[in-house]
Amino acid sequence: MKKVILLALLGALVAGLGAFQYFKKWLNEPLIVGDDGLVYELPAGGNLSQVTADLAALEVLEHPQVLVLYARLSGQAAVRAGDYRFEPGITPADLVKVLHTGNVIEYAVAIIEGWTYADAVAALARAPRITSVLQGKTMEEQLALLDLPVDHPEGWFFPDTYHYDGGTTDVEILQRAYRKMAATLDELWQGRDLGLPYETPYEALIMASIVERETGAAWERQKIAGVFVRRLQQNMRLQTDPTVIYGMGESYQGKIGRADLRRPTPYNTYTRHGLPPTPIALPGEGALHASMHPEAGDELYFVAKGDGTHVFSATLEEHNKAVRDYQLQRRSDYRSTIGP
Repeated sequence: MKKVILLALLGALVAGLGAFQYFKKWLNEPLIVGDDGLVYELPAGGNLSQVTADLAALEVLEHPQVLVLYARLSGQAAVRAGDYRFEPGITPADLVKVLHTGNVIEYAVAIIEGWTYADAVAALARAPRITSVLQGKTMEEQLALLDLPVDHPEGWFFPDTYHYDGGTTDVEILQRAYRKMAATLDELWQGRDLGLPYETPYEALIMASIVERETGAAWERQKIAGVFVRRLQQNMRLQTDPTVIYGMGESYQGKIGRADLRRPTPYNTYTRHGLPPTPIALPGEGALHASMHPEAGDELYFVAKGDGTHVFSATLEEHNKAVRDYQLQRRSDYRSTIGP
């Protein structure tokens, strides 16, 4: 009888050792994920059991419950939601480590200086793996979803490249862009020049958006800001085309007519004094800095030369001559932006 029991225990030990060796070998054998690897999306609220079950259904992973037990015993059962790329050669042990450390795919989207808020929303809707919740909503619905302390969204989102995980919403990206714009605006406002014709940081933001739309030449921004600041100080109308274009909305088709310059929209700075009621674009840090530190001088006018830069004039006579030279006799390769 003792001999039988001893043989049974020995058999169990051998079987256990065999199972252990098999398990150890299996943990370190590459999974079949294809030559290009496998992209897997773990949604928010997902867990390791869901991952292993999904991979088993795809015939990528054997023994899903065993792998979950291994992860728990090794303290790696917690996983992070997001998109994962499982590269060729990944083993079950590697899989657990990748999921536990949260090594998700990182995406990126750029919000460009001079875009409008609508441009940004449309770009986020096109970006890979961003969940669009704003597209197609009314402005009131969008403002409610953004939940920001603003009455109008234009101008409030800092142009930059934003990195994100798969499944991030456009609202989350824009909330980050708002926080960066608010912080940048506050910092620059604290160090602004004295004597500027702005009562609030928001008015400086409006000015920065106009400067942003008026030139793509970084070295001109402070000079253009100087012209507009002096016009405000002398109670002259700004008379800047980008504000007119913004006020035209979808009716703008690439050209401004005389009737457009006379049409009394809230953004028509040819018919109204002072700044428009809101920004007209998303200004970058350069335009924000220029609006707070405009270049001193006596210029009150500028006109596009046709190469993306401008001629600045102190008198109306000089300005009219520049208009004749550069606008009434436009060069054959005339363009409004810097570039080849």
